[in-house]
Amino acid sequence: MDEHVQKSCWGVTAKAVIGLAGIILLAWLFVGGDGVAMMAAS
Repeated sequence: MDEHVQKSCWGVTAKAVIGLAGIILLAWLFVGGDGVAMMAAS
């Protein structure tokens, strides 16, 4: 039972990381590399 819960938790974590990476990638495509670099630095 614990293993199933742990796998489910990792699945949610993986989806969150992939989703966040996708959002960052879209922002980079729209703004351009310089804008994202400045956002990350601030």
